Amino acid sequence: MPDMSASASLAMTNLVTFAKELDEDKVTPGVLGFIVFAVMALAVWGLMKSMNRHMGKVDFEERSDDKTGAGSAAAPGGGEAKAERAG
Repeated sequence: MPDMSASASLAMTNLVTFAKELDEDKVTPGVLGFIVFAVMALAVWGLMKSMNRHMGKVDFEERSDDKTGAGSAAAPGGGEAKAERAG
């Protein structure tokens, strides 16, 4: 079996010379940065699609009750509408 330390040493020598050829002041995100960005973009797209689907299911009709007046401003969403749906 060949000595692995010699091949590892050769690989490190090649990598070090390759790294010196690159600009030391330039930092790039690389492949990992692209993968993380792509996953986040897909997650946002999926969440937006799900939100759009759920918002389409909402059935909201606003009523104007003159007799409740200021009482309806204290409780937006109205417990009355929930009671009507349940009953």
